[in-house]
Amino acid sequence: MKIGRNDPCWCGSGKKYKQCHEAFDRKIEQARVAGHVVPSHDIIKTPDQILKIKESAKINMACLDAVAEKIRPGMTTLEIDQIVYDTTKKMGGIPATLNYEGFPKSVCTSVNDQVCHGIPSRDVILKEGDIVNVDCSTILDGFFSDSSRMFMIGEVDEEKKRLVEVTKECCDLGLAQVKPWGFLGDMAEAVHTHAEENGYSVVREIGGHGVGVEFHEEPWVGYLSNRGEDMLMVPGMIFTIEPMINMGSNQIYTDQENGWEVYTLDGMPSAQWEYQVLVTEEGYELISW
Repeated sequence: MKIGRNDPCWCGSGKKYKQCHEAFDRKIEQARVAGHVVPSHDIIKTPDQILKIKESAKINMACLDAVAEKIRPGMTTLEIDQIVYDTTKKMGGIPATLNYEGFPKSVCTSVNDQVCHGIPSRDVILKEGDIVNVDCSTILDGFFSDSSRMFMIGEVDEEKKRLVEVTKECCDLGLAQVKPWGFLGDMAEAVHTHAEENGYSVVREIGGHGVGVEFHEEPWVGYLSNRGEDMLMVPGMIFTIEPMINMGSNQIYTDQENGWEVYTLDGMPSAQWEYQVLVTEEGYELISW
């Protein structure tokens, strides 16, 4: 529906459209006409939504901080799940993964050659030399946050340590490319270039996503495109940067018994960090990490 210049703005600010988002929308339309993929209004978060998403993120980061304090050799991944569940509930939130499309636990714990969606279990015991991704997602008052961290258990060999460190560097380099009126491909190019320069591969089938009002929203965020490609980034967009970087091949498979756990096909280790980022007028703001 076309908005009149003197009508209330679609963002809910209470201002007239001409005083609020008219010029903003015109700029997006120019990009669309030029052939670019552009965000719809429902992808762009309002100031009130952003504040509520940030409150959810406080719980998400508290969960990961709590795990960081206690993770150790000999701990089961089920114990990690309990830490996340207890911290989330204590702070008034809900674990977003719990019962999400049938996922049975409150967090994902992916060890060594598990790429993502590892299911916490009393049978999975962390040992010296393991690397593990803990992927935490939180709902607070209907608003979502999502981020993950890698943990190195005890003394880790240099190859695994380097994989974890380079994967973090990939995220940081991608984050530096998040700017209003740039493109998701700007970020993606920084990620895959650094990974490939270090001899690693980037998982193709699984990527990041918009998040905030729903757990998974548009856009889908991949890491293999190039500068100037993919969706236009505009202020108010919130999405995750979460490349999965493999030491060996980018080929993966999903456990057919549980339908969730994803592994590298060659059995080589995989690493992932995940940032939840807000595009601002000046650049970006980390929401959860």
